[in-house]
Amino acid sequence: MSLFPKTSSHTKNTNAISGLELLHYFFLTALILYFGKLLFIPLSFAILVSFILYPVCKRLEKNKIHPVIAIGIALSALFILLIGILSLLIFQAKEFLLEWEPFKSKLLETLYQISTYISKNLNITNTEQISFFENILNHSENQLLSILESSFYSFSHVLYYIIIIPVFTALILYYHKIFINAILVYFPKEQNKKIIEILRETINIYHNFINGMLLVYLIVGIFNSIGLLIIGIPHPFMFGFIAAILTFIPYVGIMISALLPITISWITYNSIWYPIGVISVFAFVQVLEAYIIFPYIVGNKLKINTFAIILMITLGGILWGAAGMILFIPFTSIIKLIADRTESLKAISIFLSDGNEQKIK
Repeated sequence: MSLFPKTSSHTKNTNAISGLELLHYFFLTALILYFGKLLFIPLSFAILVSFILYPVCKRLEKNKIHPVIAIGIALSALFILLIGILSLLIFQAKEFLLEWEPFKSKLLETLYQISTYISKNLNITNTEQISFFENILNHSENQLLSILESSFYSFSHVLYYIIIIPVFTALILYYHKIFINAILVYFPKEQNKKIIEILRETINIYHNFINGMLLVYLIVGIFNSIGLLIIGIPHPFMFGFIAAILTFIPYVGIMISALLPITISWITYNSIWYPIGVISVFAFVQVLEAYIIFPYIVGNKLKINTFAIILMITLGGILWGAAGMILFIPFTSIIKLIADRTESLKAISIFLSDGNEQKIK
């Protein structure tokens, strides 16, 4: 007589098939997200923004303001905030341009010193050095054209996102009841209460996500300021918090915000080590923000463990670039929210949890 019921092998096979199906669904979803990113990235941002603005719109509607006007007011307030951030970016760039002439003189002087050092110590004449750089420039024409094409392509995408995201957001806010009813149709009536609860908690999760992001920017601003203060850069708190605010714009924000302190430190102290110090401070804080501060702070807000946060940031970066690194975190929290309430997805719920909700036996 067998020690195990006859059904056990069948159950084991079924579980194996379920795991294989789950893997297939994962890769299929990844392919759809990658090739459909032109649609899904702005749509995801629009959903994120609509969840943030929904409580504002509801509050305005309670004060007997028409839904269309309420949506317009909420979007206008967000637009003014974004204009403020963009103005800060332009201000930083303009301040850098005012320092361009002394910066250019200092740069040429440094290049001359480097060239002289190479000539004396490495026996490479100025003519050979110029010839070397001319050769690099001549062979970089094709690369430059490729960079320009890529930049134009990226700019066209950004312009498309700027136009389409507010449109998607306004439509989601206006037709939200229709979308909720469409979702409820796919589930039995006895589960409608649970689905509405999940939707409400999803909005709450996005609220926690935004709170977490604000705390991250505050900590990054403090760290930037302390680093600049230690190396003796003028106005460290101003430069530190401007850099923290502009990290809202991936890659470009931190680079532009670093230009002015780099320039001022170089001109003020007449030493290349101070600009290197500024770059080192910002680079170090960026690494801390990406791999420790952001996962820990946001993970605690969303009740997701740090490993899962880093994993999803990496996956988001692979599929959608900088946008994916931002969007995949709240997506993960929604997946966890659904997994917490679905018995068949319990393994995913445990994997994503921060360890405080479920005790492993």
